[in-house]
Amino acid sequence: MTVLFDKASTPNSDMQKPRHPEKQNRPDSPILRKPSWIRVKAPTSSAFSLTRDIVKKKGLVTVCEEAACPNIGECWEKSHATFMILGDTCTRACAFCNVKTGLPGAVDLDEPAKIAQAVVEMGLQHVVITSVDRDDLADGGADHFVNVINAIRQSSPKTTIEILTPDFLRKDGAAEAVIDAKADVFNHNLETVPRLYLKIRPGARYYHSLRLLERVKDRDSQQFTKSGLMVGLGETKEEVMQVMDDMRSAGIDFLTIGQYLQPTRKHAPIDRFVTPDEFKAYETIARAKGFLMVSATPLTRSSYHADSDFAKLRAARAAL
Repeated sequence: MTVLFDKASTPNSDMQKPRHPEKQNRPDSPILRKPSWIRVKAPTSSAFSLTRDIVKKKGLVTVCEEAACPNIGECWEKSHATFMILGDTCTRACAFCNVKTGLPGAVDLDEPAKIAQAVVEMGLQHVVITSVDRDDLADGGADHFVNVINAIRQSSPKTTIEILTPDFLRKDGAAEAVIDAKADVFNHNLETVPRLYLKIRPGARYYHSLRLLERVKDRDSQQFTKSGLMVGLGETKEEVMQVMDDMRSAGIDFLTIGQYLQPTRKHAPIDRFVTPDEFKAYETIARAKGFLMVSATPLTRSSYHADSDFAKLRAARAAL
């Protein structure tokens, strides 16, 4: 089993809650009707309910709910869930993301132990840990990432760990501390092409994010690196291919590409739905450029099928 991270819309209206008060000045944009290849069924199974009960019992936050994931039914029915550390409130207001923004609360110092216990209870062989951005903290939450990794290592030493981190912008030494904790996979999403950053990811800097992933390889060449893109925001094919080249120059091993889905009318509108054939073409191009692993489908998200993909990633390196 694994823990999955996703950012998109969910079929579960009961999981939605008011959020993004700072985005109310953005004009409403119509939400396009999803094509047949992007639609998912609402979860109804007992396995889904069991996973939800385990997460709630531990008092943990899941990105499945907070980021409104379209794959939540599939993942939770397989006893997968998402752990999002450092609270449920982000200090940034990215135009694509459904996680609420504002002033976060205090860091839960017991969270590493709670997550380690959940990993053991759920029998996870591979776990993905992500977080909100915590620009309010001196280290951006880096020490908390380290504490979570160490707690999992102590309680479940055979579990492989994948982290999906913020960019630690202007947090000297923070990235290095997390790199040195030696997760099996260090993931940080570029999200979109440089031209769209000001509109889609205004609090971030494209080349800082790219350099963060390059620093992982500079400091620990054996640590797998991973990054993801959303498409359907108005980017061109040529821009996506240039980002692929930038990623390969930074030594990134694993690329994910998925369709952007507009969470609410206050978020960035969808420019278009990219077809399955176009995703297949992107995968072919990315593999030709030298990525060890590529996942490119409409419903691909940062850690969708992370356990099986990690096994393929290790096998691809071993075959070199």
